[in-house]
Amino acid sequence: MTPTERVKSRVLELGFSHVGIARAGTLREESAHLETWLARGFHAAMRWMADRKDRRQDPGLVLPGVRSIISAAYNYYTPARHSSDPGVGKISRYAWGADYHAILGKKLRDFEKWLNDEFPGSNNLSYVDTGPVMEKAWAQRAGVGWVGKHTNLITRDRGSWVFLGEVLTTLDLTPDSPETDHCGTCTLCIDACPTDAITEPYVLDSTRCISYLTIEHREALPDELLPHFENWVFGCDICQDVCPWNEKFSIETDDERFAPVPGNAEPDLSEWSRMTETEFNGRFAGSPVRRAKWTGLLRNIRAVRRGRDGTERQR
Repeated sequence: MTPTERVKSRVLELGFSHVGIARAGTLREESAHLETWLARGFHAAMRWMADRKDRRQDPGLVLPGVRSIISAAYNYYTPARHSSDPGVGKISRYAWGADYHAILGKKLRDFEKWLNDEFPGSNNLSYVDTGPVMEKAWAQRAGVGWVGKHTNLITRDRGSWVFLGEVLTTLDLTPDSPETDHCGTCTLCIDACPTDAITEPYVLDSTRCISYLTIEHREALPDELLPHFENWVFGCDICQDVCPWNEKFSIETDDERFAPVPGNAEPDLSEWSRMTETEFNGRFAGSPVRRAKWTGLLRNIRAVRRGRDGTERQR
């Protein structure tokens, strides 16, 4: 096998559902989109997006001498459904089970070690959602999928229920052809967003996004948006739930670690609202939900209840 074939084979052996390679270089078109997005303030309080924008635009500033970007996707879909019971909350499907940062991070560190052993003298650096890398842009350039109108990456044979990881390498690997956009005229994700966070195709306003507000946002939640939260207390899957590519091509993951922990797919809001900080830390050890912190989760629960009560009074 060629070096490129060996690299791809190894990634798939580690359990990833997709792998592709892109030639490293400055992301000019994507960088222009990023600059406009930042100028509009759509990154909200995520200051790191602006602080490290130069590194996001040029991977050579992250790993000097980088020649290739290896992009990998990992299927996490589980078929459980969110409840419509007003006393039951909703958390994003990706957070039902174990934290993907730890799982994929270990896999990619193992892959880095393999690269170092197989290709002595190469320099390699991996990231899972935490580095200054435009992961979705590189995944599209590597042919893994395309960035949909909801700004999530969509793959042809798994939809958008995938985690992404990237490995920057000084190896000169054969690049794949970029994936093309297959959203067509569909606007289901835009139409379904209850807070109008998708302001136009491929543009997300984080200040209105339920996922951002319930996870990253640390202040009080906007009162005018609360009636539209639909019981989401951690993240939001609405734009992905309505995507036809997910309806047609979702396949249940083989990784049982992403299966719902009991209670996570249908959280009892009354029970969770009484959770102590100690109980929170114990229940969500090794879970993405810890990102919201105990105070944030309780704030979210109170907010969705307040928003729902206000909606019911209006009726």
